[in-house]
Amino acid sequence: MSELLTAESVPPPAPGADDYLALDFVNSAIALPGGHFVDLLGTPGATNRWLTERGLAPEDAGVQEMCAAQLRSLREHLRVLFAARAGGLPALPAALSAVNDALSRAPSAALLYWDDKRGPYRTTPCPTNEILDRALATLAANAADLLTGPDADRLTPCRSTPCNRYLLRHGRRHWCSVRCGDRARAARAYARRTQPKED
Repeated sequence: MSELLTAESVPPPAPGADDYLALDFVNSAIALPGGHFVDLLGTPGATNRWLTERGLAPEDAGVQEMCAAQLRSLREHLRVLFAARAGGLPALPAALSAVNDALSRAPSAALLYWDDKRGPYRTTPCPTNEILDRALATLAANAADLLTGPDADRLTPCRSTPCNRYLLRHGRRHWCSVRCGDRARAARAYARRTQPKED
């Protein structure tokens, strides 16, 4: 079931999402209480907006469904890798392949250009047909940095049901938002109250 996007339905960014774009990307599919689901990449327009807000595409990129589907596919592969890393499990080869494919889609070196007025400069060209490849490569590289970097040990799923987001754990906090923390504490309190008393 999909829910209309409202400010109340989308939780704030999870801890670490401001530091790792890939964490924000993986968390763009959000399970909410009551069987509701919000997908910030659910339509081409929503995908274009998400990419634009993060500097990965211009507003007029004209993202098509095929491009949105490729991004959603990468997101699912990254979720698999995040789950494997957080759970201490081996990675699925298909997920690794998908990330490595995305990594190889865009050139990593900025090319040298020369402007008559400002002289030499370097930039990476990004024609319209390369916007998706560049976004995929950027997201995959950021995920690889997170998974292989010093913060990888802090990567954990939110411990509040039904939330499916990931966060970077700080201290004992295992929730992606205050709302999820409150929900988890309320569930524990309810379980204690309803637990049968032993005689």
